[in-house]
Amino acid sequence: MGHAHTQSAFFSPASAAEPAANIGFPSSGGGSVPANAYPQPGQPAVQQQQQPQPQQPMAQMTSQFGQMGLNTPRPAHDTRTVNLVNLPLNPLELMTTMPPEINLPPTASFSQSPTRNADPSYQRSTLNAIPTTNTLLQKSKIPLALVLTPYRSLKPGDPEVPVVSDTVIARCRRCRTYINPYVTFIEGGQRWKCCMCNLSNEVPQLFDWDQEKNEAADRYARHELNSSVVEFVAPTEYMVRAPQPPIYVFVMDVSYSAISTGMVATAARTLLESLDRIPNADDRTKISLICVDSCLHFFTLPEGSSEPSMLVVGDLDDVFLPKPNDILVNLVEAKAGIENLLTRLNDMFVETNNTGNALGAGLQAAFKLISHVGGKVVALSATLPNLGPGALKNREDSKILGTTKESTLLQAQTSWYKTFAIECSRSQVSVDMWLFSSAYTDVATLSGLPRYTGGQTYYYPSFNAARSEDALKFAHEFGTVIADPICLEAVMRVRASRGVRMSAFHGNFFVRSTDLLSLPAVPMDQSYAIEIQIEDPITAPFVVFQTAVLHTTAFGERRIRVVTLALPTTSSISELYSSVDQVALATLLANKAVERSNQSKLEDARDAVHNKLVEILGTYKATMTNSGSGASPQLVAGDNMKFLPLLMLGLLKNTGLRHSTMIPADVRAYSQALLTTMPSQLLVPYLHPVFYSLHNMPKEKLIIRAPNAQCGTISDQGVVLPHPLPLTSERLERHGLFLIEDGQNIFLWVGRDAVNQLVLDVFDLPSYADLRSGKGTLPVLDNAFSQRVNAIIGKVREARRGPYYPHLYIVKEDGDPALRQWALSLLIEDRMETLPSYQQFVNKLKDSINDKSF
Repeated sequence: MGHAHTQSAFFSPASAAEPAANIGFPSSGGGSVPANAYPQPGQPAVQQQQQPQPQQPMAQMTSQFGQMGLNTPRPAHDTRTVNLVNLPLNPLELMTTMPPEINLPPTASFSQSPTRNADPSYQRSTLNAIPTTNTLLQKSKIPLALVLTPYRSLKPGDPEVPVVSDTVIARCRRCRTYINPYVTFIEGGQRWKCCMCNLSNEVPQLFDWDQEKNEAADRYARHELNSSVVEFVAPTEYMVRAPQPPIYVFVMDVSYSAISTGMVATAARTLLESLDRIPNADDRTKISLICVDSCLHFFTLPEGSSEPSMLVVGDLDDVFLPKPNDILVNLVEAKAGIENLLTRLNDMFVETNNTGNALGAGLQAAFKLISHVGGKVVALSATLPNLGPGALKNREDSKILGTTKESTLLQAQTSWYKTFAIECSRSQVSVDMWLFSSAYTDVATLSGLPRYTGGQTYYYPSFNAARSEDALKFAHEFGTVIADPICLEAVMRVRASRGVRMSAFHGNFFVRSTDLLSLPAVPMDQSYAIEIQIEDPITAPFVVFQTAVLHTTAFGERRIRVVTLALPTTSSISELYSSVDQVALATLLANKAVERSNQSKLEDARDAVHNKLVEILGTYKATMTNSGSGASPQLVAGDNMKFLPLLMLGLLKNTGLRHSTMIPADVRAYSQALLTTMPSQLLVPYLHPVFYSLHNMPKEKLIIRAPNAQCGTISDQGVVLPHPLPLTSERLERHGLFLIEDGQNIFLWVGRDAVNQLVLDVFDLPSYADLRSGKGTLPVLDNAFSQRVNAIIGKVREARRGPYYPHLYIVKEDGDPALRQWALSLLIEDRMETLPSYQQFVNKLKDSINDKSF
């Protein structure tokens, strides 16, 4: 969840869907009906569906671009203005267009490497041209901020981050900036001038020497002078102690609910199957398991023994470790005992009737166990913690949902978890929360632990492992997270050129000093947003932002990951507007909206989103158009900002912010946790879902390198996806099959007049009447259409960054009303309850702008 360092006015000016990865799938087999021809009832079975209308030129760049850099950049200073009233938006453009081009001076960098500036998946700015004065920034009403994902996962084809292993690290003596492609070499190459503060520094002696080959080296081939994202192996002066080993303590609820839902059995089995995948390159990894109900259950694994012993502690108020040794054990040395324990774990508690959950005491015990070293605590809880320290009460009250008091349910019930989290942060202990419950579990309070310790929250409402889909989702996500390469005892700092200052911070960390962020662990694909102020006029032609993350790797090395982004400066308001990165801006505004809803009311957050849009678009109209501040029948925006109102409408309709009397507090709190931690590549589809028509996929797809490939088959760029549709139910057809997904869930919508052949080919059922709504798994059948639909679903699941494995829901048009309404709520261009349609929203923005003077 968002954590802001400074108390600033909300949205103070001072203050894409990711390309899909290639996956394999069985090639299409034969089918009795052409796979692109499921007709309306009464039509001949083999009649060809009408071909889609010709796509826009932009659409020829489809989402089949698994590697970075294949997107279409926007030209720098593209000042095209569009009228959003009645303007049809092509969703493919949101998926494929890169941020506005960064138009640096030709001499900004001595390196011509294509990687000399940060890829937006690592670091991006809300503005790709920096105003030279704070007055200009204030005038534009665009908040200036960086959106960071320093440890993003790599898909097949993504370049690896280069590593500088010779421990020769050149840094500015004054501002401590790391040498990068934007410094200048002077005095015959003997010295270099810092791009941040202009201080002259000596080039290190061994900078031009290859220590492995023991010969002179070409300095201009060094990674740090050619790549904007680089990792240095740190020398001893970057360590206050030897690099810590990876340490994992699993604190597991074993109460009646945890056992009966199958959570314990699934977690134990997944952990057992994942032991060899846990990071342990140097055989130093340690592991421990603490089970909690109304007591604490410790397990000792003496050296040389494969038989674990259980030690039970009933004192919850003064937690102690019953034995100093053999509770935290080496993963390699005690592997046989760990495997034995995990194999038998569920059976140990299978007869329990204990409904207690002393989670807080279990967390304290885990902290005592590893606080001298640091590490990762993985807490799994299936019920509301109800005993000992950190005990919580069920405060769910459906009567206050949708009222001004609802925000109280999104604030922590007790300060215990934040206080404990800060103690953990000081000792380099990070906490992940895995929450499972069919009843209230207070996600809002429990997510505070990951928020301040650099962890992550995962939530599985109504989890029941008897449903294979529930067990598969949890096992996939749990296995992925514990196998991820872990970054430990990290600190992060962002430096910038003179005149620029970091002013507020959003994300899962603790602010240790004015600009030093403490992250006991850095999860893969977690995002952070940092607001920026311009303190003094900037005279330089460009500014540089550099993020440095000092951390310990899972294999025992101290390293510094450095991400450098250079952006030109401008004194032109039109250049400023044409440089807006609408995806970065939406990411920041989502963080700030969640923060606002927690500090005051949900209604205030929604109003702030609307008011900020009015402010930005009203100022744009007054500044960039002839109509100035007068009334106008148009709502104008720069072409590079045309999706911003739609993304913000998606935010207002997201479960994290939407006005509703039907959204449980836990579901809303978890949505807010996602909104403030997901990288932009995951956040965009969460705000603006993807909508495909499957029943009439064209036989030929107009894409650049696979002109004859069918949707759902494999081209040289992976599984070919259909063209995404606008998010409106007007596109639903009563005989059709549609897919809607937001990165967290996938809905397969089946129209009530779907022909029997389609139902047979996809679901292996004789007719629509035999189909059941709900969570499910599609069979893979021996026909082309089944294989293509399964390939598309597989592609959708694999393409997103992060560990998430979306559930698949079968939605019948006349089926379960609640499920139907949930699926339709993702079609954000439609009117929903009291919330406007997209065109109504645009007109409301236009009227608000006309009512004000800018």
